[in-house]
Amino acid sequence: MTCVHLLPVERWLLDDGASETFRGRAWSQGALEWVYFDRPLDPSALRARFALADCVVEHRNDDPRSGAERGLYCTACEDAVMAPLDA
Repeated sequence: MTCVHLLPVERWLLDDGASETFRGRAWSQGALEWVYFDRPLDPSALRARFALADCVVEHRNDDPRSGAERGLYCTACEDAVMAPLDA
């Protein structure tokens, strides 16, 4: 599971029927537990729904060559909850 800062988001997505498409160490050596889901994520809506710590920030990659994605990244634990931009 992801860190305590992102765990409520991850659990809610799974309970809401989202399918996990990848879990593990992501693209960088610093990244730890990254979990990807099959539906687009709205970081602002997720922040409003959950009381997320300040260490949780939006992560967005618009480069289609490396995999356009958006989600939430924990700067303290280096975990993330992510999805493709246009899942």
